[in-house]
Amino acid sequence: MADAFDTTTSAATPDKAVYEPKTTLQYASAVGIQAAGVGALVSAVQNALGTHSSGAAGIFTRTGGTIGFFAAMGATFALTESIVANQRQVDDPLNGAAGACAAGFLAGIRARSLPMAIGACAVLGTAMGTLDYNGQNLAPSKLESIEERRKRFFKQPRPTTSPEPVPDAE
Repeated sequence: MADAFDTTTSAATPDKAVYEPKTTLQYASAVGIQAAGVGALVSAVQNALGTHSSGAAGIFTRTGGTIGFFAAMGATFALTESIVANQRQVDDPLNGAAGACAAGFLAGIRARSLPMAIGACAVLGTAMGTLDYNGQNLAPSKLESIEERRKRFFKQPRPTTSPEPVPDAE
């Protein structure tokens, strides 16, 4: 017979998923490297649009800080998200919102403005939390056909009720 204070269950209930801890450093380094790749692309565009005599090396010498900044923002996001998820042992939109808030705060600190850091934290946290809450998808889940959209858009004629013919009373 099970003890009244026994909190272990033999199997996971279908409505309550079992939390799997995230590997914090592996996730943060992977996202940081991916974000550095995006930063390199942005740095290349900045270098191409600028007027200078550095040539192709300007990607690293003139605008190379962009690469490091993007990498730092990506790693900060992933690190904060996984730490919050592991501490709470829940996988929900609040984890992504906390990570985005930390990354936004970092962006504001780079601009050397505390109000901008707080604002970026609020904006990015809200945007990421909303995106996670919506299921990582901005498009509606049910796509309707063109005919369904047309029927919904245009007015539908009212059904006409014709009067019943009155039989002759002879």
